[in-house]
Amino acid sequence: MINLTGTYECKADAKGRVALAASLKKQLAPVMQAGFVLKRSVFQPCIEVYPMTEWQKMMEKVNRLNRFVKKHNDFIRRFTAGVKIVESDAADRILIPKDLCLFAGIEKDVVMCSVVNIIEIWDKGRYEKAIDEATLDFATLAEEVMGTQSEDDGLS
Repeated sequence: MINLTGTYECKADAKGRVALAASLKKQLAPVMQAGFVLKRSVFQPCIEVYPMTEWQKMMEKVNRLNRFVKKHNDFIRRFTAGVKIVESDAADRILIPKDLCLFAGIEKDVVMCSVVNIIEIWDKGRYEKAIDEATLDFATLAEEVMGTQSEDDGLS
């Protein structure tokens, strides 16, 4: 499993290409050759970038769902809606398709942020708004999510 770290401000060009920050490119070096999967985020107006190895792990989980259960079938369809496979070009840029740019509101100023094993690509204004809104409830959320962990888990 890959663990990514960092938040990077970038620019998207008129065609929707975004250059990977040098630090992010270095972290992705072991998986760059295999390409990436871009998809709409389930919970936020941003794009999720999965290194191909991480996407394959996700698809293994999704493949365990029973397609003869309507909820499962509906989930699979929505989860994979608009999914695109992309590779970085010679200048280490990735092309964000127009439909995904529209979904995320991406025009020029972009934030790429690591989320453990994937990257989120945000319109900068939307990212700052989401972070500002999340700050208000973060202490409560942190306590609810991480506060029940024991010291044996190595979390403190």
